[in-house]
Formats: sequence, structure tokens, C-alpha cells
Amino acid sequence: MASDNRDDELDILRRKMLLNIMRRKIGVKLRPAMPKGVIHLNTSNFNQILSRYPIVVVDFWAEWCGPCRAYSPIYEKLADKYWSKAVFAKLNVDGNPVIARQYNVMSIPTTIVFYRGREYKRFIGLSNTSIQNLLRVIEYLYNKIGSE
Repeated sequence: MASDNRDDELDILRRKMLLNIMRRKIGVKLRPAMPKGVIHLNTSNFNQILSRYPIVVVDFWAEWCGPCRAYSPIYEKLADKYWSKAVFAKLNVDGNPVIARQYNVMSIPTTIVFYRGREYKRFIGLSNTSIQNLLRVIEYLYNKIGSE
């Protein structure tokens, strides 16, 4: 039984690798290279980043916000670990109130996962459960892109 599962997994990997090779041969770009670390967004680059990368995770925050300061090192560690699967960005709501209003960000920290330029999932506040759910969403979307 375990052998059958391994064979199935190997078959799936082989097919994905073959598909990637075929795409490269015909010149299809799979994904843009993901930047490492955290990008700081503002009104001039927000839409450009959302349209350029398939998965963008945005932390809406403010300097005066205690929970935002507590979340920041955690978020940066997530960005360091998962940068190859999603772009991690931060947007200061005080410096960019129009974007915060556009996405109805009423509480901070709020983390929004964007998929193909549209809001996919929102996490408000800071908890271990929300961080685990955020990682699940990133994995799900990353795998979804790989199967398209």
C-alpha cells in the first residue's frame, strides 16, 4: 500500500517535471522570480506588485501599533522561509490610507493574501492559528499554480 502511494507520488512528480521542461522548451514563463525578504508597498507600487506576482501576502500595519510590532519579526521570518512561494510585503496604513480604505482594513495587524491580483483570504490580528492558516493558504495557492 505504501509502495503504491510512493509510485503515485513519483508519477505526479515526473509529470510535473515533464510539463515544466515542455513549457521551457516552448518559451512559456512559469512564474516571475520571487524577491527575497519583505517589500514595502505604497500607492505607487501596490498595484504593480499585485499584478506582477501570482501570490502576494500583505501585512497592513502602523508604527504605533503594539501587536504590529510583535508580529513584524514573525512575519519577516515567514518571508525568509517562504519567499520562493509568495511575495511578502508590508503596507503602512498611516502612510497609505487610501489603500487601507480600499480594502476595508479597520483593525491592524491585518494580513491579506492576494491571488492573481485579487483578495483571496484575510487574517485579522495575531495568533498561532491564524499564522498556521496563512501558511496553509500559501501552500494551497502555490500548489494550485503548479497544477495550472
